[in-house]
Amino acid sequence: MTVMDNIMEAIETGKGKRVKLLIEEAMEAGIAPREILDSGLIPAMERVSQKYKDAQFFVPEVIMASRAMSVGTTILEEHMGQDSPRECPGTVVIGTVKGDLHNIGKNLVAMMLRGLGLTVYDLGYDVDSDTFLAKAEEYQADMICMSAMLTTTMPEMKKVIGKLNNRRLRERYIVMVGGAPVTETFARNIGADIYTRDAGTAAEMAREAVLALRKKKAEQT
Repeated sequence: MTVMDNIMEAIETGKGKRVKLLIEEAMEAGIAPREILDSGLIPAMERVSQKYKDAQFFVPEVIMASRAMSVGTTILEEHMGQDSPRECPGTVVIGTVKGDLHNIGKNLVAMMLRGLGLTVYDLGYDVDSDTFLAKAEEYQADMICMSAMLTTTMPEMKKVIGKLNNRRLRERYIVMVGGAPVTETFARNIGADIYTRDAGTAAEMAREAVLALRKKKAEQT
């Protein structure tokens, strides 16, 4: 087995200490943090998600894997932050919507947004619509990023956008949505600005959108 295979296995089995040792070993061998993320952590997350969908994993296994994943993302975030220029002066609030306790994918997106230089306020999971709006205003955010892993919680995304429209705040924020059950059609129907299927693309599109919004705001002042 390769070091990436070992990292994936350690995450799937919820062995956080082993994840830490394996990642440190991989970096000492010259493997870049981004490669460890793309070839180790993200595939592990996808496997855990698929096993949950297939009823091979249940909530306890997912929680253990999530904790092991968090150990890995924390280590990589520190090193990716050191290597990445602070080139995007924008602010994002991100969270998993009300009723949903999943945070693996959301955590990956938050990490990659920080790696591109964005200031990220992670609201956690089970975040209600009023909290999204209040925190976006408090932190003077450019973007509201919402995640859902359950079809039953997806309507919460529409609720946030609806409240932005009702309060005449919609034009102030970029809204990005994602998560396993979310589709491009759903995102378009609820009025979101950005939808992607993976964390890497989400971060890149977020960066471009925030830079464009900042430029637009500067031109208006």
